[in-house]
Amino acid sequence: MKLSTYIFTPFLLGALFLTLTATGQQMPKQPADPPKNWHAMDLKTDGFYGISLKQAYLFLKGKKSKTVIVTTIDSGIDTAQKDLASILWVNPKEIPNNGKDDDGDGYVDDVHGWDFLGGKDRKVDFTETTEEVRQYNKLKSKYIAVTTAPVGQEKEFAYWEKVKMTYDSTMSKTLREAKDVGYELNILSATNHYIKRELKLKSDQTFTMADLAKIHTANDTVTQSKTVWESVFGQIGGASDNAKVLKDITEYNAKLNNNITPDLDARARIVGDDPDVNDGKPYGNNVLKNEDASHGTGVAGLIGAIRNNGYGIDGVADNVRIMSIKAVPNGDEYDKDIANAIRFAVDHGAQVINMSFGKKLSPHKDWVDAAFKYAASKDVLLVQASGNDNEDMDAKPEFPNDTYLDGSTTDNVISVGASGPKPDTLLAATFSNYGKNSVDVFAPGAKVTSIDTDAEFNTADGTSFSAPIVTGIAALCLEYYPDLSAKQLKQIILECATPVKGVMVNKPGTNTKVDFGTLSKTGGIVNAYRALEIASKMKGERK
Repeated sequence: MKLSTYIFTPFLLGALFLTLTATGQQMPKQPADPPKNWHAMDLKTDGFYGISLKQAYLFLKGKKSKTVIVTTIDSGIDTAQKDLASILWVNPKEIPNNGKDDDGDGYVDDVHGWDFLGGKDRKVDFTETTEEVRQYNKLKSKYIAVTTAPVGQEKEFAYWEKVKMTYDSTMSKTLREAKDVGYELNILSATNHYIKRELKLKSDQTFTMADLAKIHTANDTVTQSKTVWESVFGQIGGASDNAKVLKDITEYNAKLNNNITPDLDARARIVGDDPDVNDGKPYGNNVLKNEDASHGTGVAGLIGAIRNNGYGIDGVADNVRIMSIKAVPNGDEYDKDIANAIRFAVDHGAQVINMSFGKKLSPHKDWVDAAFKYAASKDVLLVQASGNDNEDMDAKPEFPNDTYLDGSTTDNVISVGASGPKPDTLLAATFSNYGKNSVDVFAPGAKVTSIDTDAEFNTADGTSFSAPIVTGIAALCLEYYPDLSAKQLKQIILECATPVKGVMVNKPGTNTKVDFGTLSKTGGIVNAYRALEIASKMKGERK
């Protein structure tokens, strides 16, 4: 599941009720939006807990770089995006759009990457449900009426019990949220109409927080509508507009409904393979831009969007080629797709792989473990978003992760939590997963702005945006110090995150105060400048 999102509840729901029941009631004041590029800033000089990117490039002045191939395993990418088009990876052995597998890798016209959710006639399976819903429906006819493990089926029955417990928890949350989000969507759609009519906007025009300031009326309905949208923009960031808000909440509502009424035949109908059989046979298509490519586009932008071109944002790394692999739907990814995506990336020269997704169950973890080991054997670094459930991953791990089924671990995986812009109680983002042993570092992930599809921009919350910032730093180090191994890159990332001691923060999801330094292995936030300093003094071990 994609791990960046607009956070709508519970604040927004409360705000909507308050607005509708108390005309003129003062809304809770929200913190001012940080600058759009706060994630790149320096705490000492700018006052925001970014990664000191300006200082990093001053350190690199006069040095030459080497191109690094970075793969995003995500929801796809807008290949025409102005900030990305010229830095897309191009398969040197593939002739574009000739309908042939020129390089003999089994994938036809894999020019910029591959879509493991693709099927015939350029169709894409982008609407999926959660893994626990898939597994529950797969096993329920066999075990729903069974209370003790049948002889010889103890292992599968134990797995079923875990599936059912996870399913019950997910569905309880889903049904509760679906009611709330459906209500929110109705209110936002209605108030959107009144605002647009008051501003005399056409059907395809949008409005922002700044436009709301133009509204001066005695009409109670319009005034209430204005207050609703002020509260929305105040929560998610004034840089957004009404169309993006409605798009994201509609997508989230669809994701909830995918759990309630899942289309369990979509995979077979569209992709045509069996996700429980990993036989090495090629499947998918080369469609990278589709209607849910927003997430992957934003992730790619943070890693390497063209710098200093007067457009969009400046990516962290300045000399990368982005290989896009679609394996993440609007729901949970399949283990088969993730394993094959990693192998595709490694086989086509990726040196760093960004993985901004995760889920609660992994029925074929052995396949993913094998792909992780394959990446490690080829010296490829994997950067993993920790997740947005404000959970302690030491107690409730998400998948994939760096602990194999046999209990051993790997040293080529980095797990990233999300941090906020100021060294205050919200320095650990309220949604972020954490874990003293399971999460390695934190990186900016609250109200982070990146590019979006169709020349748009997106300000979002999520460890999905924290991970590519770390990926960008790793790629930047590798550009200028190309002999560094994946193990060394991980060491650099962990060392550059100076422990943040003594800053008491809200433990994610609670109001309980904890020392920020207790929430991850390093207790710190990544810093590009310090990473380069460390890299410059390290003797490379890349084979």
